[in-house]
Amino acid sequence: MRGLFFKIFIIFWIAQSLIFVISTTLIVRHRFQPSPDVLRNSLYGSLRGEAAAAAAVFESGGCGVVRAGMAGRQEEIALEDAAGRDICVSPGIPAGVDGPSVASGITGSQVGSRYIWTVPVVYPSGRQYLYRVGVSHAPEERIWYRDLLHFAFPQLPVAIAVGGITTSALVLIFTRPVIRLRRAARELAHGNLGARVQGTGTPSPVFRGDEFQALVDDFNHMADRLESLVDAQKLLLRDVSHELRSPLARLSVALELAREDAGKEMTAHLDRIERETARLNQLIGQLLTLSSMEAAEETEDFGRVSLKQLLEEVIPDAEYEARQRQSSVILHADGDVAVRGKRELLYRAIENVVRNAIRYTEPGTEVEIRLAMSQEGANRIATLEVNDHGPGIPEDEIESIFRPFYRVDHARSPHTGGFGVGLAIAARSVKLHHGEVRAFNRKEGGTTVRMRFPAI
Repeated sequence: MRGLFFKIFIIFWIAQSLIFVISTTLIVRHRFQPSPDVLRNSLYGSLRGEAAAAAAVFESGGCGVVRAGMAGRQEEIALEDAAGRDICVSPGIPAGVDGPSVASGITGSQVGSRYIWTVPVVYPSGRQYLYRVGVSHAPEERIWYRDLLHFAFPQLPVAIAVGGITTSALVLIFTRPVIRLRRAARELAHGNLGARVQGTGTPSPVFRGDEFQALVDDFNHMADRLESLVDAQKLLLRDVSHELRSPLARLSVALELAREDAGKEMTAHLDRIERETARLNQLIGQLLTLSSMEAAEETEDFGRVSLKQLLEEVIPDAEYEARQRQSSVILHADGDVAVRGKRELLYRAIENVVRNAIRYTEPGTEVEIRLAMSQEGANRIATLEVNDHGPGIPEDEIESIFRPFYRVDHARSPHTGGFGVGLAIAARSVKLHHGEVRAFNRKEGGTTVRMRFPAI
């Protein structure tokens, strides 16, 4: 959710900043930039005033007074008569510059690095003059962002800061319900069927009944329905398993009585009935075990359990079953590894994984059991691997083999047997011990089931 928050925040902030920059640019361009007419009128008015003043000074005091007035000015000034003859000229005005007639208006021309303005003047006495002003011409380097920076500070930083704060507030309002929804969905996916999206109290009238609240209500309703269905399924499975135990016990007694009265020709049929009854009884036992383990969230009677000793108890029975398939079981243990747990649950988990490996390994091969200890940061991890040399598992079904009653296609033949419950029991037992179990195919062939537990 941090990625969504960041993206929305950046989009809103950039949008607000662009809007402010564009608005400021337009304001600077249209509000503070004078039009050409305004500049021209102001310049012409100033030139006319200076020309009339220069002519009046010349009329009253002569050229010496005009030159004295020119002293200290940066501009070069010249006063000519109506025929264009120089009367008073400063050193910067070139001689013989062609100018307009007296009747012409104000004009300007560039001569070298100077720009010369020519202003016709008619003095009240009737005499006509030409007033020239020379100004050094150096093109000014224009920087496009100078005016923008001049009018943008401190408005621009303040607007960006305010926009960022308001955007953060809006994003938090929009994303907080989604964050709570995602957290509840994650807990639900991890098996916590009681997970719900917690509310924040009575919503304000502004946000009451919005789409986010409707989504939260729908999610909680879905979780309630899912929890009730799963609980009903577990209850049905447990009740049916209990109810089947009594008929099976009576069936076993009736089978023994039938053997006493039956002839030799019925022995094969009675043996088949006995085998199927034993398989059904075994399935019911596994279902009851799985049901009780799924109902338990934590076990309170955890104690110190040695995994090496537990494996040494499992291997004799596993060896007996492996010899019937011309296979063997080998244990490789680096040393004694102890975990906190319940001995019976760990025994069932290891036994089911090992028996599953024996069932699917190729005849004449070995089932390898490896026990090791590793250090991951401040935690010690006990790793138990069971390797077989079977046909392997399709990659798209590896995660499904720990579901109850799930079997891959090649495992449905009669000679392998199995109900698809053993690995589900093992996975649940490992989870109760705060461990993890996963399976993967080996490069040299076969499958590895790895169980990891927090070690003492």
